Amino acid sequence: MCEDCGCGDPALVPVEVHEHILADNDHRAAHLREHFVEAKVLALNLMGSPGAGKTAVLEQTARALGGRLRLGAVSGDLATDRDGARLRAAGITASTITTGSACHLDARLVHDALHHLPWRDLDVFFIENVGNLVCPAIYDLGQAANVVALSVTEGEDKPLKYPVMFRRADLVLLTKIDLLPHLDVDVAAIRDALARVMPEPKLIAVSGKTGEGIGEWIAWLEAHRP
Repeated sequence: MCEDCGCGDPALVPVEVHEHILADNDHRAAHLREHFVEAKVLALNLMGSPGAGKTAVLEQTARALGGRLRLGAVSGDLATDRDGARLRAAGITASTITTGSACHLDARLVHDALHHLPWRDLDVFFIENVGNLVCPAIYDLGQAANVVALSVTEGEDKPLKYPVMFRRADLVLLTKIDLLPHLDVDVAAIRDALARVMPEPKLIAVSGKTGEGIGEWIAWLEAHRP
């Protein structure tokens, strides 16, 4: 059970306490955003379900860039450093935020993690959020943009079932497209669902395995750098 947002139990966190938590978080996030802008670091909140392929996309991104951009990341995980270790092995300066039972990252956790990273020396800083399509969308982390990884294996209706997440997304990465020949999935239906919930629908189809689409993703990163 999430102790902050009260997910699953509307009586767990009274409205006034919830508003106070979010107000405090927003204040910290604004402070983070000022630092990122001042240092000219593109900070991105990368969200998505467990197993959506967030880490694989970042690994493939680092390989494709070949050091052309300085990449850093914090990875939210309930119990392990496995994703952080994968990112470091791929050449990304990374650390893990172990959340225990919390289903999302907040601005305080990200701020504290920055003390252990040379973040001012980075070009792009990825905040790989805890795998979840609900709570992470609520919390501002000082990012310049929200990116949601949606795997082709998750179903065509996920944007309609989790509209808050996709409504706040600036970009959706449709991941694991190398599996499409083996699945009964209609990509057009996914695009239609996104068009119904995203204010400005933007989708890039990628494969963390083959690297397909990663060039377009990198071009998007370049275009959004400060």
